[in-house]
Amino acid sequence: MAQPFDDAQRAAVYRAIYERRDMRHFVPDPVDPATLRRLLDAAHHAPSVGFMQPWRIVRITDPALRSSLQAGVERERIATADALGKRRDEFMKLKVEGMRECGELLVVALMDQREPHVFGRRTLPEMDLASVACAIQNLWLAARAEGLGMGWVSIFDVDEVRALLGMPAGAKPVAILCLGHVDAFYEQPMLEMEHWAERRPLDECVGENRWPDAKTTG
Repeated sequence: MAQPFDDAQRAAVYRAIYERRDMRHFVPDPVDPATLRRLLDAAHHAPSVGFMQPWRIVRITDPALRSSLQAGVERERIATADALGKRRDEFMKLKVEGMRECGELLVVALMDQREPHVFGRRTLPEMDLASVACAIQNLWLAARAEGLGMGWVSIFDVDEVRALLGMPAGAKPVAILCLGHVDAFYEQPMLEMEHWAERRPLDECVGENRWPDAKTTG
């Protein structure tokens, strides 16, 4: 029978999970190259459907390109606010990215030419996206263990980012990741602290033998 981690190792895994935060506030200090390499390798060791490894990661080191990406996010931030109706002003008060301040900026994308990969995707083609999300989560948890913050930015125009980075046809950007040093991690998720939303009770999301809502609706 496989042996579990010892108590300290197990506690460290759960600590990284529970203390991980979607960070927006960064200290503009560089990330150690060896640490960055470890984080990217952690992402690359994520599970993937059919072992297709569909993630592609672009490190943004050109200041002008970083500015162009940030400007595109700002345009989409305003468009998102306009689409929120009554919550527009509330949304505009939120800090939704730290792209100018973070030490590293990464763009994570789905690879091109994914269609031939059928294993595990015949009825669920979106499993390639799920695999990329696993890679991002690996990187996120490893970053927390290294004392680095990370924030996932998803408000951007897909075609604009694709063009800026010269992605081939079929490739699709999924996330702009702000990575870097922080003064402190938020005690709670930022959107919970700002009363935008709150975490649902676990029992509302877990069912046994039937859809979870059945417990309350009969």
